[in-house]
Amino acid sequence: MPSEFKNEPFTDFSDPKNAKAMTDALAKVSSELGKEYDLIIGGKHKKTQDRIRSINPAQPDQVVGLSGKATSEDAEEAIEVATETFKTWSRVDPRERAEYLFKAAALMRKRKHEFSAWMVYEVGKSWAEADGDTAEAIDFLEFYGREMIRYADEQPLTKIPTEKNELRYIPLGVGAVIPPWNFPVAIMVGMTSAAFVSGNTVLLKPSSDAPVVAAKFMEILEEVGLPPGVVNYVPGSGAQVGDYIVQHPQTRFIAFTGSKEVGLHINQEAARPREGQIWIKRTILEMGGKDSIIVDKDCDFDAAITGVWTSAFGFQGQKCSACSRVIIHNDIYDKFVKRLVDETARIAQGATHTAPDVYMGAVINESACEKILDYIETGKTEGELVHGGMRAAGDGYFIQPTIFTEVQPDAKISLEEIFGPVLACIRAKDIDDAFRIANNTEYGLTGSIYSTNRDNLERAGKEFHVGNLYYNRKCTGALVGVHPFGGFNMSGTDSKAGGRDYLFLFTQPKSISEQI
Repeated sequence: MPSEFKNEPFTDFSDPKNAKAMTDALAKVSSELGKEYDLIIGGKHKKTQDRIRSINPAQPDQVVGLSGKATSEDAEEAIEVATETFKTWSRVDPRERAEYLFKAAALMRKRKHEFSAWMVYEVGKSWAEADGDTAEAIDFLEFYGREMIRYADEQPLTKIPTEKNELRYIPLGVGAVIPPWNFPVAIMVGMTSAAFVSGNTVLLKPSSDAPVVAAKFMEILEEVGLPPGVVNYVPGSGAQVGDYIVQHPQTRFIAFTGSKEVGLHINQEAARPREGQIWIKRTILEMGGKDSIIVDKDCDFDAAITGVWTSAFGFQGQKCSACSRVIIHNDIYDKFVKRLVDETARIAQGATHTAPDVYMGAVINESACEKILDYIETGKTEGELVHGGMRAAGDGYFIQPTIFTEVQPDAKISLEEIFGPVLACIRAKDIDDAFRIANNTEYGLTGSIYSTNRDNLERAGKEFHVGNLYYNRKCTGALVGVHPFGGFNMSGTDSKAGGRDYLFLFTQPKSISEQI
């Protein structure tokens, strides 16, 4: 039996030894930039005519790697291979399947800084953000391996004298795993490993903004000896390959993390049965957020300031859990905003591969940059711009951390997900008003409240309608096994990744009774 699960510790880069290890990893990755990565179908590497060009968002002329670009024909081949492989993989003992996760976790732990370095280059994460991403991926492998063993154990049933009864959790079939670019290791590894440790076979279609680091995980799976065809690497466009996989009658489930619009499209397409389909497809969807932090008049002021700016501007605000609205009690509003602006002005911004103390890098691509700047222009008509509001210096897609004050609760920048470093400060008359504002969006992912009033904290637990609610701490940074993650309403199906319910989503319970 494996030991009790413990979260992978984060790296302290103020330690010169750790800083050097990361610098060495960045140098190693730098020497490997621009390489090509093939599709992998049934364990065989396959070249494609078209390639996906992955770039460093802080230096767009720097090619991180060239990934194969699958076509619908490639997707069809991968589905056929996965369907055939499922016949054997689904019957492998769950404990044996779990061992692949433990071995993958051990390898990833040895190459922790290398995986983090790939993310620094490919998606512009800071050293600390990348380190946290890799640590979370290791946690998912360790946690889901243990969970599979728990699911495989005898399940508690009411016993009767005339029958022998058991409940087994069996796999679903062939699944599509479609992870995002913003947590290109953690979420990609988590969804993929949960799917295959449960006995399913997988078509992994990573984001076109982060295909290289997914290819690096495929190298891990090859090294641990995962049977060919269990996980098939098929990066490609959503319109061509993504839709083809989602609509295919042999696809049994789709695990997706990304925008509300794409998630709803997947849900709609998956709900329509196709000719030859004999099941209702399951969708496991984590979508957007418009996350609020409530700052009560009675609070630890310094802690609230730190919690807001770190939640808002960590990884350039490109987290579904990021704080994009801070709802501040009227009695401390002016004082809080002034201090928040002062603290935000101290944020170090630049190319994250250059130094460990760069907190904010570039946003992911030109399209995202333009979208965020459009929202900033809208914000100038809906509130008072008190900090940022422009592209920042540098050749990449840099945007200044931006703060608007006196934003109305029904303003566009208060309701729509921006997915960038833009924060709306909203004035609440009292705590009743704060809860009303916090619940006025179509989302319900994360939220936080800073208050020393116990009654108000208890009210938040009942009235603040989000899947992950935090008291007196930031609204980002969920830990596997500690904070099962997933949201309400248009934030998705509340999948609770990293929790005890998650593997259930990739299985179906089968009850077996024997007369005795």
